[in-house]
Amino acid sequence: AAQPSTDWHVKENGRDHHTSKFSSKELIVRRGQAFVITFNGIEQPEQTLTFIVETGPKPSKQAKTQATFGISSTASKDSWSAVLQSTSSHSVSISISSPPNAVIGRYKLSVQSTSTGSSSPEALGTFVLLFNPWSSGDAVFMPNKAECEEYVLEEFGIIFAGNNYHINSFGWNFGQFQADILNICLSMLDRSLNYRQDPATDVSHRHDPKYLGRVLSAMVNANDDQGVVLGNWSGNYDGGKSPSSWTGSGEILQNWKKSGFKPVRYGQCWVFAAVLTTVLRCLGIPTRPITNFSSAHDADGNLRVDEFYDASGNHLNEGADSVWNFHVWNESWFSRSDLGPSYSGWQILDATPQEESGGIYQCGPASRNAVKEGDVDLDYDCPFVFAEVNADCMYWNYDRATRKKTLLFNKSTVIGQLISTKAVGRDDRIDITSDYKYEEGSKKERDIFKKARKKLGLEDKFDPTAPTPKEIEQKPDISGKFKMAGPLEVGKDLNLILVLKNLQPEVKSVNVNMTAWSTVYTRRPVREIWKDSLSVSLSPEEEKHFPIKISYAEYQQQLTTDNAIEVTALCHVEGGIQVLVQRHIALDNPTIDIQVLGEAKVNEEVDVEVVFTNPIDIELKDCVLQIEGSDLLRGILKIDVPPLKAKDISSTKFKLTPFETGSKHLLVNFSCDKFADIKAFKTVKVID
Repeated sequence: AAQPSTDWHVKENGRDHHTSKFSSKELIVRRGQAFVITFNGIEQPEQTLTFIVETGPKPSKQAKTQATFGISSTASKDSWSAVLQSTSSHSVSISISSPPNAVIGRYKLSVQSTSTGSSSPEALGTFVLLFNPWSSGDAVFMPNKAECEEYVLEEFGIIFAGNNYHINSFGWNFGQFQADILNICLSMLDRSLNYRQDPATDVSHRHDPKYLGRVLSAMVNANDDQGVVLGNWSGNYDGGKSPSSWTGSGEILQNWKKSGFKPVRYGQCWVFAAVLTTVLRCLGIPTRPITNFSSAHDADGNLRVDEFYDASGNHLNEGADSVWNFHVWNESWFSRSDLGPSYSGWQILDATPQEESGGIYQCGPASRNAVKEGDVDLDYDCPFVFAEVNADCMYWNYDRATRKKTLLFNKSTVIGQLISTKAVGRDDRIDITSDYKYEEGSKKERDIFKKARKKLGLEDKFDPTAPTPKEIEQKPDISGKFKMAGPLEVGKDLNLILVLKNLQPEVKSVNVNMTAWSTVYTRRPVREIWKDSLSVSLSPEEEKHFPIKISYAEYQQQLTTDNAIEVTALCHVEGGIQVLVQRHIALDNPTIDIQVLGEAKVNEEVDVEVVFTNPIDIELKDCVLQIEGSDLLRGILKIDVPPLKAKDISSTKFKLTPFETGSKHLLVNFSCDKFADIKAFKTVKVID
């Protein structure tokens, strides 16, 4: 008999299942929803047909990785079923439904006829089954359709960075529907440690978003499992691409596959979070990247972060704790059958390798509601996430020679600020800090902090590293702060004012040691930029202003690609406790302008111009433009730009041929020897 041939109705099914953005010839559908196929070449009466679906290396009914089902009069709600749609002399159309908790992944579909006795099943082909946030029976069901569009179907995102004084943002192309990305995501699951240890069991758990979220949070970083991205926070990115140079996940995932699944160099937190967003959106789990400013990395689980400075005011790399200018993680939307309905909704996943969980670098899912309520005993990794947004911060003076440390001051309100994500359907920032904690400094917020400490057993334990009550109660004689005077832009001099105020009714003499260092966004000091000292006498209750200028020439060679600088002043007050004044500065890159010249029409060429003005008095060399955008161009366009003399304007033109209608985003990255990764994006309305 001839092989049966199958019409998978990819277009119609894709439309019904919100999968038409996948550029695949293979059928891709969502679970808990019917899809229609037509096949011919089966000679038997349709009532005698039995269908077999199977996935994974050892399909079994018990593991729910295999199902056999005949034709029934109505679709089943909780198992695989088939309903006859129509028949003609040569072909049969069948509507197949999967249960809302089916294992996701690639399935083989076969058919066999019971009327001919023991005939072997005939293969009809393969299809891919995904999570279904549009279906109320699914663990990832999201009732708001606009949110489904944003958190599953949107390929463009905005990531927030900078610091809590100065937020900046850049676009990202998630590209979850680009060619081959779905296959790469599926092969990622098959390369996880869980799959390698026990393939059949791993596949049988793939119905569960919390299982997959946790596994993928481990697979996106290279630690433990030769995962996708290798982290590097040193400030030196030789042997790879600097983390700030990427503009989308597609290139990273494609490179991982092309290299034979060797980790891609290099990533930092937003790269891990963006790649995880791509993978989870691709599989159908609603996901978004989240930025937390002044984010604590509490390495020892005491809900306290200790930072150390020497007598000159240099920030020391002592201890494992740190406070990052910002940190980016993910939230994914699904129900928590293991914890109960009040912990369902947004779940925190974090693919950045910071601390081990269960022996490997993975983090989450931690219920956001559990974090807000201080329920840090609930799975998974709640104490770590709770500390990221709530830890108390202690600043110490540390003498490396005597190993003596003295408390400078402690703060309970600096960690976890301006928690940010992109708005639904618009390119704006929304602040979700209040979804993570009660108002900073309120009684409720302090009560939750105490509750969390108690659940972690920190209330009753003596902690020899904690400051004594006497240390905590000391009050300084002077106060200080840095004020910015003038623009914070790479290429311009940095002007600050150190403001010192005597809080006492008698004269105070103060010796001030000042330093400025370039840092990575994790506040890790990389290179010293400047230092100075001054001696000052403050009359009773007097306030004095000291202007400080750090020239572009002084910092230009030292800057990291994060454009971050930490300025500190350690004030030694005669007869009183030392006072630490610090300021983290995020410098803005110059801007770059994108213009679409004319109307963007589908399948027609349109000209785009990118204009950049060299703002400094030095020639720029090694200038490169990198351009990408889903539905606007395939892959990445790289253009070498001629050197740019001082104050010169460069204009680069190129052509695009959009291949889908709608609102699209073009992303541009410009780099040269003096400016790292100047980013911009432009919304392009593509019409018919």
